[in-house]
Amino acid sequence: MSWIKPIKYVGIWWLIQHEQATWESGPRHGATTGRAKEYIDFAAAHGIQGLLVEGWNRGWEGSWADQDFTEATSDFDLPEVVAYGKSKGVEFVVHNETGAGVENYERQIDAAFAMYARLGIRYLKTGYVGKIAGHHHYDQRMVNHYRLVLEKAAQYRINVDCHECVHATGEVRTFPNALAREAVRGQEWDAIGDGNSPEHTLILPFTRMLSGPMDYTPGIMDVLWDPRGDGHRVHTTAAKQLAYYVTYFSGMQMAADLPEHYVKSPGLRFIEDVPVTWDETRVLAAEVGDHLVVARRSGADWFVGAITGERAQTLRYPLSFLGKGRWVAESYSDAGDRDDAWLEVGRSIVTRDDAFTAVLKRSGGQAVRFRPATLADARALDPTGR
Repeated sequence: MSWIKPIKYVGIWWLIQHEQATWESGPRHGATTGRAKEYIDFAAAHGIQGLLVEGWNRGWEGSWADQDFTEATSDFDLPEVVAYGKSKGVEFVVHNETGAGVENYERQIDAAFAMYARLGIRYLKTGYVGKIAGHHHYDQRMVNHYRLVLEKAAQYRINVDCHECVHATGEVRTFPNALAREAVRGQEWDAIGDGNSPEHTLILPFTRMLSGPMDYTPGIMDVLWDPRGDGHRVHTTAAKQLAYYVTYFSGMQMAADLPEHYVKSPGLRFIEDVPVTWDETRVLAAEVGDHLVVARRSGADWFVGAITGERAQTLRYPLSFLGKGRWVAESYSDAGDRDDAWLEVGRSIVTRDDAFTAVLKRSGGQAVRFRPATLADARALDPTGR
């Protein structure tokens, strides 16, 4: 089915999570037509295929449970933004936050999805923040509801990223439009609570990820950003954020930071390069809660993500998974003598007979792209001519 396509996406999201803009309408409203176009321009310039906009629709002023999923706010022109994105090759990811008002959502779902299909919207993020009257997020009523959303979305050829829902249970085999789910204490917690511990991020690959694709919303480059001054920073290094794109699998991978943070960071290049889908995966080292090194291949290129938990450590892994010949290793690593937002970028020539070293801070990481070396690469990076 040609309409089912994994994507990377940016979003009007992190700004709101840090209370620098609002979901609801008003003078600080985040989801404006102008801001959406700015994000689309950024995405198009950097090969990112989608834009998520939270707060585009009416109904955010109250409990969130009675939202309207077809009517946009006065300062957001949905058809114009979708069309502008299409002209730039950027898909619109429509957001439906139910506020746990499940019956309200089900009453509108056909009309909303039909409208999205007419506009050419092929991606949807759902949300279920709050307590569901008389039910639990994981009870039979809600499991049936999540299935209904997938069925309706498939009918209208829409891909789904479900947040605050039950973890996957194998239905992706029947509904491959279920590209991703959150169903985890994700990265937004670093903006709204005490933050996720380093150990937590090293447990998820061995637990939650066993059930299917996981949208953790990675990619924060300015991990120290704390505009409210209340200590709500991301509790990782920037290099670990890049490594998540390899160690955490999702059919919809978010580049969750602000465009102005990305343009200041060399890590943007890795986000541009890293794929969403893979042809081959190998786990090179792993210990629950402590460390993980994963290698994944897409076409001719290999990508490796290494992450660590509560303790700093040095991990050394063999490159025997590489093919014959010389390879360029483009690495993004923790800088031990700099702050957590700093990336050490390196390029070197390696072969499958070599080993690679990742020197990781506490809650640190390393992300590496290995690509076949050209003659120019060899001349520039390997003067020994080996």
